[in-house]
Amino acid sequence: ILEIYFIFCLSSFILQGSEHPATAALPAAFSDLLPHFLVEPEDEYIVKNKPVTLSCRSTPATQIYFKCNGEWVHQDDHLIERTVDPATALPVMQVTIEITRQQVEKIFGLDEYWCQCVAWSTTGTQKSQKAYIRIAYLRKNFEEEPQGKEVALDQEVLLHCHPPEGVPQAEVEWQRNEDVLDPFSDPNFFITPDNNLVIKKARLLDTGNYTCVAKNIVARRKSNSATVLVYVDGGWSEWSKWSACGADCSMWRSRECSQPSPGTGGKDCQGLDLQSMNCTNEQCPQTVSGAEDVALYVGMVAVALCLTLLLIVVVLVYRRKKEGLDADVADSSILTTGFQPMGIKPSKPENSHLLTIQPDLTTTTTSYQGTLRSRHDTAGKFSMTNGPLLDPLPNGSHTLHNGKLNSDTTEFVSRLSTQTYFKTLPRDVANTSYGTFNFLGGRLTIPNTGISLLIPPEAIPRGKIYEIYLTVQRKEDLRLPLAGCQTLLSPIVSCGPPGVVLSRPVILSMDHCFDACLDNWAVRLKKQNYEGAWEDVLLMGEELVSEPYYCQLETETCRLFTEQLGTFALVGESLHMGAAKRLRLVLFSDAYCSTLEYNIRVYCMDDTQDVFKEVMQMERQLGGRLIDEPHVLLFKDSYHNLRLSIHDMPQAHWRSKLLAGYQEIPFYHIWNGSQRYLHCTFTLERLSLSTCELTCQLCVWQVEGEGQSFALDFNIAKDTRGLDSEFLLMDSNATALAGPSAFQIPYLIRQKICGSLDAPCPNGADWRMLAQRLKLERHMSFFASKASPTSVILDLWEAQHFHSGNINQLATVMADIGKQEAMIFLVSDGEC
Repeated sequence: ILEIYFIFCLSSFILQGSEHPATAALPAAFSDLLPHFLVEPEDEYIVKNKPVTLSCRSTPATQIYFKCNGEWVHQDDHLIERTVDPATALPVMQVTIEITRQQVEKIFGLDEYWCQCVAWSTTGTQKSQKAYIRIAYLRKNFEEEPQGKEVALDQEVLLHCHPPEGVPQAEVEWQRNEDVLDPFSDPNFFITPDNNLVIKKARLLDTGNYTCVAKNIVARRKSNSATVLVYVDGGWSEWSKWSACGADCSMWRSRECSQPSPGTGGKDCQGLDLQSMNCTNEQCPQTVSGAEDVALYVGMVAVALCLTLLLIVVVLVYRRKKEGLDADVADSSILTTGFQPMGIKPSKPENSHLLTIQPDLTTTTTSYQGTLRSRHDTAGKFSMTNGPLLDPLPNGSHTLHNGKLNSDTTEFVSRLSTQTYFKTLPRDVANTSYGTFNFLGGRLTIPNTGISLLIPPEAIPRGKIYEIYLTVQRKEDLRLPLAGCQTLLSPIVSCGPPGVVLSRPVILSMDHCFDACLDNWAVRLKKQNYEGAWEDVLLMGEELVSEPYYCQLETETCRLFTEQLGTFALVGESLHMGAAKRLRLVLFSDAYCSTLEYNIRVYCMDDTQDVFKEVMQMERQLGGRLIDEPHVLLFKDSYHNLRLSIHDMPQAHWRSKLLAGYQEIPFYHIWNGSQRYLHCTFTLERLSLSTCELTCQLCVWQVEGEGQSFALDFNIAKDTRGLDSEFLLMDSNATALAGPSAFQIPYLIRQKICGSLDAPCPNGADWRMLAQRLKLERHMSFFASKASPTSVILDLWEAQHFHSGNINQLATVMADIGKQEAMIFLVSDGEC
């Protein structure tokens, strides 16, 4: 009965035409065996439109069939092959099917396409493993590409690479100058598990173009090449042996900058390359007697006379210089003013006496004679002795200005245009300041922009005078390429001339417009090179003290320490949708309205002072007026547009002429930050010329996000342009200040503070405590890397507190540190 039932079921299955592909009779001796698989289907990838083949082989089996995603494969789609195993005499069945791209693409959702083989004998059934069939692909764009770098010899180099998305996941290899890098043959290279390339110690031969190559079974993609330039700072060779003692009773020795020689932009050696010393009496050649002695004595007398005359000339020159340039440094009377040591902590009201001694610097223009180029300047550096950057005087000296500079800015810009070193010149003279500076330093400021350049004392080498400019670039004049979801977070600021040699970092201050949370952002400092291309020179939060750039990030301002002048900008890339930019919303209308139609212009701009200043100046030229105080709105990286609408107008007196209920600014127009004058105009109409009062609500919100509502209530006939000056206070300070007038801390007092706090103190009462009191402890490692940590801290304090600096607060901090030698700056009222 069971056999009849089996045959009936099998016949029914065959007649249905979709249940099984093959049956076979088994010898009686093996009728009680379960089938087992000799070959099971494997995972496959469909490349382009080529179908894949799945195979299954089992013994002993009366039938074999495939099931794909829970459904039986039709009998006609099976290719059957029957053989006999010569060792066991068991029948072997093999079944093959093809899967096309169209079949796989029919599966939607999260499920993957799979197939399974089922073998059946008279005893029972067995299922094979599941084979997954996936459509293979490889995107074109890398998620992260390597960036070029300039590194010192033996420095570790990290090049990032995140390959394009693909199935199967792409494998990564690295190439240098089109040659594949093999970490096994060259252990100086290491490829991390996340595909980044590490050069453990940069060698000269590691200079080249590095490319990240991603490949899978579908395609092969190459990233843009990143140029790694390994530069070598020169080292001095060993001193040679002392020479023989000469007739002048001196001997000498030399060394060369050859171990190694400077290369690929590396620094020249520092120090002497020639030394001499007097010989001992025993080594000095014996003099002759008689008539030759007379000649020798005459010669010695002649030399003595020459030396005496030379000494007189040196004294005269020294006195003239003391009357000139050195008078601009410090009056010697300050050294005898009578500083009194203070033994107790002063009360806060009396702190006004601290740090108030000013050197007697009364001269406003002095002449300086001497070389403007140091001995170790290389040919590739910017030469300050050529070109019309300095105003020559008839005697060959150069003018050094102190205080406010009154020369024509337009003339200065035209002189800059003659220099071949500048690819991008400042064109907007209204937003450019410049000055002439020496080792005493100074400050440049662009009024009402939040942009300034602090040149600390000793930043310019002694014996040099530089004419330096500072300008904010118009974005339409200087295109900054942005990729993906990158956005401009600051103005584009240039300071120069590029290539000048600085002894220590200057501080460039500029506004930014993001939420200042580095957990939300990857913020990069970009610098334009001599060819005009933009390069990443710093990633915020990952600063290295050995690099020439370092940033202090504040709530609305970025302070950049840089040893190289040039053109800079902050570019951010959001890490998730919680990242937000600050927008400043500013409302303008016509100053006077004599018609029924009335316009309100709503500007949506980056929350930086330079953009606000530019819009204010433009509206003044148009005759506009500010009708409400500016408002700040957080604009998130949610890909949603910004909508604006006006509501609650008195219908009896006003109506809107807009057809739509709201206006919309596209997300990317705001996010990339390259369009400065984004605004919407609301055209309203009053029903009578006698209507002058307007009350309404302005609503601004990001689609599917938070928004703000502002109540407007003003008289359109009343001139409210006084509101303009309230929110755009003109900076009364000079745009350029040179020497001590640029700093709040007097020069000599600054030197004494540094001398007192630079040396480490066991109880911590040194520059470290000063940094803690000023809430700058995050930058301890940066300060510690400098020759004078205290000086760098005071530079940052000067940059932060120029307009609103509180000397009393700094004096109180100095008193809290408790070092007696740091408190010798207290003087009595009479001495002040």
